[in-house]
Amino acid sequence: MSRLKSIGYILLVFGFLFLPSLVTAQENLSVQVKESELRATPSFLGKIVAKVAYGDRVTVSETKGAWKKVSLKGGSPQGWINSSALTAKKIVLQAGQTNVQTGATQNELALAGKGFNNQVESSYMAQNKKLDYNWVNKMETFKVTPDQMSAFLAKGEVVPPEGGAQ
Repeated sequence: MSRLKSIGYILLVFGFLFLPSLVTAQENLSVQVKESELRATPSFLGKIVAKVAYGDRVTVSETKGAWKKVSLKGGSPQGWINSSALTAKKIVLQAGQTNVQTGATQNELALAGKGFNNQVESSYMAQNKKLDYNWVNKMETFKVTPDQMSAFLAKGEVVPPEGGAQ
């Protein structure tokens, strides 16, 4: 019995020694889109608290589904960002003779997630030449701010699920 107690004490000591290092291990990621927002809640409808740009390094403190709660250097500001805007690769911007190639835009990421890209669109348009795409092109120019979206949802008494539109 004393041998079991000794092993238990040894495991307990190791646990106290190594637990803090496991708890403080945080994931550091880079922003891979030209620009994105940190939001107050894990939702595309959440209030924007800060903006981040391509190459910015962030530290992840929490994950909820496809959303990560992150902070910039120094711990501030903090906010939620969709993981599609992040990469584990460390992005280093260097001066050169040509522009730095940035990652995909938010629109490109959204379309790619739906399996839609410029090639697919071109192919569809070639196969359906009789269709009028003027209204589609016009709709693509519409910009809706988060405040406008929130007002629209409130007026229609629409309550997004926890986490909002994901």
